[in-house]
Amino acid sequence: MSRPISAGKQFLTGIGLLGRGLAMYGRSPALLLLGLIPAVIASVLIISVLFTILYFAGDLASAVTWFADNWTPWERDTVRIIAGISIVGVIGLLAVVTFTSITLAIGEPFYEKISERVESQLGGSTTAADLPFWSEFGRGIAESIRLIALSAVIGIPLFVAGFIPGIGQTVVPVIGALVGGWFLAIELVGVPFTRRGLKLRDRRRILRRHRPLALGFGASVFVCFLIPGGAVLVMPAAVAGGTMLARRILDAAPVPAAAVDHAG
Repeated sequence: MSRPISAGKQFLTGIGLLGRGLAMYGRSPALLLLGLIPAVIASVLIISVLFTILYFAGDLASAVTWFADNWTPWERDTVRIIAGISIVGVIGLLAVVTFTSITLAIGEPFYEKISERVESQLGGSTTAADLPFWSEFGRGIAESIRLIALSAVIGIPLFVAGFIPGIGQTVVPVIGALVGGWFLAIELVGVPFTRRGLKLRDRRRILRRHRPLALGFGASVFVCFLIPGGAVLVMPAAVAGGTMLARRILDAAPVPAAAVDHAG
């Protein structure tokens, strides 16, 4: 009987899936370059919003720390600097998740091709759901909005925890990367899962069974997306890695035929 793989090894394997996605640049550069186009469009939109938010970050920090108005200047400035950092952190989390959702929506045909190419190299898709494009597009948008809203809700306690001295500047960013990575993993397996007629709830349920693997992949993508220009350059590779992740976990637990029959 084979020994179960430790959570640490699964996490590292997840990181390796992104590396395998990046390696595809050498084998299919033209196809992956097409995947950069929607990423560039989405990044322009997100960066515009981010710069607007950062411009008013000081005002936002003052608004959420109204209780410090009558504190000494040193105490007031300190708590508002911490608040500003926390705001930027939460906005960063939301920006990465939103960028991924918008990019996948804009570039659906490109990323479908990338995903199909990966599936073909891995032996082909075992199932295929014949679903109307506009129906799937609308459902994909609705599911992305749900993920963004959920990440915003989770961002609230992370924002509050950011005020804890020491913890807020060390532990909270790590938790934020893991939370963001989890949402990215859910988003990036969307193409191969949808091809099988699986919905958002199926992605979440199946990924929970392989949480360390999903977190390793998603967190590594999240970190790359935080690097200036990284989101654009890594997005096609992230889609390829997400397809590899989907194949790995779906091959381990085959999807029941009913999941496809009742999709829509």
